[in-house]
Amino acid sequence: MSLPFLFRVITRDILKSNICQHVQPLHTGCQLLAADKALLMKLRKSTGYTFINCKKALEKFDNDITQAETWLHEQAQKEGWSKANKLEGRKAKEGLIGLFVGDEAAVMVEVNCETDFVARNEKFQQLVKDVTFATLAHHRNKMQSKTGYVKSVLAGDELSKLRMAEGASLADQVALTIGRLGENMSVKRAVTVGVPSEWHIGSYVHGAVSGQSDVTMGRYGALVIFQGGKEEERSTLGRKLGQHIVGEAPLSLGNMDDLPCGESETRLLPQTFLVDPSRTVAQFLRGKEARVLDFVRFHCGETLSEERE
Repeated sequence: MSLPFLFRVITRDILKSNICQHVQPLHTGCQLLAADKALLMKLRKSTGYTFINCKKALEKFDNDITQAETWLHEQAQKEGWSKANKLEGRKAKEGLIGLFVGDEAAVMVEVNCETDFVARNEKFQQLVKDVTFATLAHHRNKMQSKTGYVKSVLAGDELSKLRMAEGASLADQVALTIGRLGENMSVKRAVTVGVPSEWHIGSYVHGAVSGQSDVTMGRYGALVIFQGGKEEERSTLGRKLGQHIVGEAPLSLGNMDDLPCGESETRLLPQTFLVDPSRTVAQFLRGKEARVLDFVRFHCGETLSEERE
């Protein structure tokens, strides 16, 4: 074997050895990089925070996703409180009405934000659901020893102090959502009703947001408490009455024997029925052997003067 040939063989073997030594670390590095990316994507999907913040959190806690997620929530909440203070003066008249109806209890809430764009965001809609169920839980705890018809109204600070199932206050949850979405928000008001078993709750939401099941959301909402009606027709009856209340905006109930006073009629029972203009609401109810006992109507963004009326 000639010396030049032997030199080439030795050189080739050395190069192969060096390449192999470097290939394994490079391959391992690629695996780690892929794992880190998967973890980053998982954290991003579960929290909704930016890639930069998720990456920072994972680096801070050596890829411990549980600690990273907790830290992200804490930072967002702190940032949310800071943003809430800065944005406090900005008008929040958009948002959603949230409505949930159970067997013998119902709740309707209004949560506001600055723009319709944010109102369509899933995180804002989750906030509406959180407010709805926190209010319902408060109602059930408070009314355990009470019977008959019960209606309660909460607003502002009273609502903000309520706690969710996980223990966080609604004020904290609002701050967290402000930190995520960067708009001023407020939990404006809520009403809960509880009825005896022989009474019924009808409801209607106008402009309902698609994709919601347990809590219906939209720009307008109505709850109506009634008695009577055929069992198989009660759901439809409650919805039609709710539609009328949303569309005609009555301010008081009135009496079954009241005569209409004209187009400016603001009592529910003498109003021309929206679904059947040939009859008044009272006449429609007589035909169904039913009567309305109470109702509540919310319009997202209503002013205080409108609410007082």
